[in-house]
Formats: sequence, C-alpha cells, structure tokens
Amino acid sequence: MSIVTMLQPPPGLRVLVTGGGGGIGLTIARAFTEVGAKVHVCDASERVLEAMRADRNNESISATLADVADESAVARVFEDVQSRLGGLDVLINNAGIAGPTGGIDEIDAAQWEQTVAINLNAQFYFARRAVPLLRESPHGGSIIAMSSVAGRLGYAYRAPYSATKWAVIGMTKSLAIELGPAGIRVNAIQPGIVRGPRMEGVIAARAQQLGLSYAEMEAKYLEKISLRRMTTQEEIAATALFLCAPGGSGISGQAISVCGNVEVL
Repeated sequence: MSIVTMLQPPPGLRVLVTGGGGGIGLTIARAFTEVGAKVHVCDASERVLEAMRADRNNESISATLADVADESAVARVFEDVQSRLGGLDVLINNAGIAGPTGGIDEIDAAQWEQTVAINLNAQFYFARRAVPLLRESPHGGSIIAMSSVAGRLGYAYRAPYSATKWAVIGMTKSLAIELGPAGIRVNAIQPGIVRGPRMEGVIAARAQQLGLSYAEMEAKYLEKISLRRMTTQEEIAATALFLCAPGGSGISGQAISVCGNVEVL
C-alpha cells in the first residue's frame, strides 16, 4: 500500500457522528461522505437538522433527532444506525455544550449537572452501545472522542466545561486499554479555539465576565496561541479522517491537540 493510499480511510465505512447536525460535527460528517463513507448523525435541535437536510451537500447523510443525555433517545439512535447503516465502524463522540461561564460560587448546580450530562454521560451512553457493533467491524473499529484543549489546561470561569473535557481524556485512555485486544482503537481530539458561531459566543460571554469588549477578548485569546490564529473545523475533520485511515491504524489511547498550540487558557 502506498503512503498516499494510507492517508485515506477505506471506502464504505459506517460512521455515526453525535451532535452532527451543525458545526464541527457536520464538517466531520461531510468529510467522511467525501471519502465514500455511509454517515448517520444525531442532534438535539430539529431546527439544526432541518437546515442540514435543506442543504443538498448533505443529501447522503441520515439523521436522528435525539437528546444525547437521554439514554432512551440514544437507544433510538442505534436502532436507526442498525436500520440505515447495517452496523458501525466508527463512532465520533462529538456532542457537547460550552456550559456556563462564571466563578464556581456563581454557577448553578443545574448548569453543572447539564454540562456533565451532555459532555460526559452521553459519551458513556454512546460508547457502551457502539462497542458491540465495533467488535464486528471488519476494519477493527474506532472511537474518536471530542475533548478540548480545556482537557489539558485549566480554564478559569469555565470549570464545568474543563472538568468534563479532562474526564473525556480519562475515559479515552481507559477504553483504549480495555478495547485494544479487540482491535478497537480509541482516541480523543482536543480542538483549540475553533473559528465559528460557538466560539464567538464563548468569547462574548468571557468578555462580559471580565468587562472587556469582544475585540479585546478575541485578541487576548489569539495571544495565547503560538500560531496566533484560530483552528478551522476542516482541520479537526482532517484529523478524524486520518485516525480512521490505514496511516492512523497504529494510533490508540492518544489525546491529539489540533489547536495551533494553545499555551494557556
């Protein structure tokens, strides 16, 4: 096999992307369809899924409306995966929320619990149902968990988010050891400051917290990145593709930062 061939996933992979109706998740889903994969996504927003379906670029992507923090909804997602994909080769555990911005004494307990439910519990719900299918994959099976650079750095005023993203790394490394003998690889991607509406909301909330303008806050974020620029969604998707390609077949148990080297948050 040539080196170039090793950089592309095999055609026909069956892929599930959680939180795949928009943002990074949809960019990853589209990337997999471009290399011949069969892709199913789930998302908690009917509005987001309607917008996805309205775009002709997404015609080959099937979808389920589901709250990833609801275990019964997760079960319905896998019913659709079985009926539409006929099995599973790759799980992209992407769904997540930014969580609240504020000091630890200002954060409501319900906000903490919601962040844990969506960012961490959902990863467990999907992994436990995906593994029996991944064991049957002729490609060995792959789980890619979406963490964050906040899963390797402390993040003041964003404790719920950071705590869940650190936990995702712990689960990733544990599952890599547990599932490795079955040929299932488990890795995490740690995006940094990714350009898009979600990051704009995070910057705006942090600016308000610190009494700064949006432009001042954005400049402060960029100063903390060695490359002095935001990461793109396409760079995250390209990393996911490589992890599912023959060239990435020896990679497991790793937390891979795609962030331009964020130095501090």
